[in-house]
Amino acid sequence: MSEQSGPDDPFAGRRPTSHERMTGQPWDASYDDGPAPWDIGRPQPAIARVASEGGFAGAVLDAGCGTGENTLHIAALGLPVLGVDVAETALAIAREKAEARGITAEFATADAFQLERLDRRFDTVLDCGLFHTFNAEERLRYATSLASITKPAATLYVLCFSNEGPDPGPHPLTQDDLQAGFTPTNGWTITAMQPDRIETRFHDNGAPAWLATVKRI
Repeated sequence: MSEQSGPDDPFAGRRPTSHERMTGQPWDASYDDGPAPWDIGRPQPAIARVASEGGFAGAVLDAGCGTGENTLHIAALGLPVLGVDVAETALAIAREKAEARGITAEFATADAFQLERLDRRFDTVLDCGLFHTFNAEERLRYATSLASITKPAATLYVLCFSNEGPDPGPHPLTQDDLQAGFTPTNGWTITAMQPDRIETRFHDNGAPAWLATVKRI
């Protein structure tokens, strides 16, 4: 079963992100007409692989969890997981999935730039498809926000669209974009970065991606 938690007023002072300003719609609108493009109804293969290799440990945060497939996959391994998102519709679907599958997972509304409001600390963080939606300034703010709720030596996995390869997804990033977003100045260092794929509802074989392993200093 799922649990709901989070700050009393998670959106106090939240302004639309660059993606929301560009589209003219809040993130929640992505779920108005059926599954969102990134909602494939199962965990991302790259994330399932990281999980199978023991990459997730301790208290886990899934930042930008959407309808919860990755969160639930990790929770099914017996780990305490909190999935957070700004899209209330997505969170409602995630809670319904947890209830239907009998999986204990926690979901909360949260602003990615004010994660300190969660008043929690995590050992492992997953970002599957959130980081690449931000512009350069937002990526720095987000990394600082993540640092505020992670323990020293915590591990962050970032799966994001890559600029390398045919048929890229929206908001593709370069390796330099990732390196610029996570620096010792905001509490992080990238220890590994490798090509991977992100499956979507509109890519037959997935879109080119980076899978980065980032360590909290």
